[in-house]
Amino acid sequence: MRKNSIKNTRINSEVAHELSILISQEIKDPRISPLTSVVAVDVTPDLKQAKVYISVLGDEEKRKETYEGLKSASKHLRSMLAKTINLRNTPELEFIMDQSIEYGVNMTKLIDDVNRNGDALDE
Repeated sequence: MRKNSIKNTRINSEVAHELSILISQEIKDPRISPLTSVVAVDVTPDLKQAKVYISVLGDEEKRKETYEGLKSASKHLRSMLAKTINLRNTPELEFIMDQSIEYGVNMTKLIDDVNRNGDALDE
């Protein structure tokens, strides 16, 4: 199976969907922020490992706590994932912090500020 095959793309999206449900509803670790979202999942073609890109809305301390909580719960998440998704191998989960959503929010704020300042200068 090639890395960008249709089957691999479906597996990536299904794993991302199930992990987002498991993180938001099943994990009770207080370190994990409720504003945690699974941005993307990249499962290797042999289904042995998966890179899970996580975004946490909040400050740097909240991101670190959430990362540590997810890292400690990775084996439990893997076992729960094995029960919900029928795959030949259940991949080991590697969590990677992704700031793309926060970057987009900050850029939108900057654009709005520029637009407001431009409107104020026109008056």
